[in-house]
Amino acid sequence: MTFKNDQSRLIRLVTGSCIAAISLNLCGCVHRRMTIHSSPPGAQVWIDGEKSGYTPTSVDFTYYGTREIKLMKDGYKTMTVLQKVTTPWYQLVPLDAISDNLLPFQVTNRHKFTYQLEKSLLVSESKLRERADQFRTNAQLGR
Repeated sequence: MTFKNDQSRLIRLVTGSCIAAISLNLCGCVHRRMTIHSSPPGAQVWIDGEKSGYTPTSVDFTYYGTREIKLMKDGYKTMTVLQKVTTPWYQLVPLDAISDNLLPFQVTNRHKFTYQLEKSLLVSESKLRERADQFRTNAQLGR
């Protein structure tokens, strides 16, 4: 009789532990996402040296901090920005342990950045050749 009670108790303990572990895995979590817009849209986006798509684009991230964002579009100057992605209050130590692990729902943290691209100056071919000749002459003269 005691063997059967011990076996039943063990099964309940294992079952309860499995349910608790699954419940803890489903609880809490902070989803971090940044969206990058540009005017005009359609600029190629590089974040920390990795191609991320064309504006408007959204990217998930794990860590807060400063990101290098580069925007490139034909006819416009390439823009490189060191963009700070601020940490919200609920992600500061020690609150981050609660928001990442114990909340019974998911928190979504969104950051939106918008950049204005500058048109690049188009130089005529004759002006470009004139400047190239000038550079060549200066180089030959050692200037």
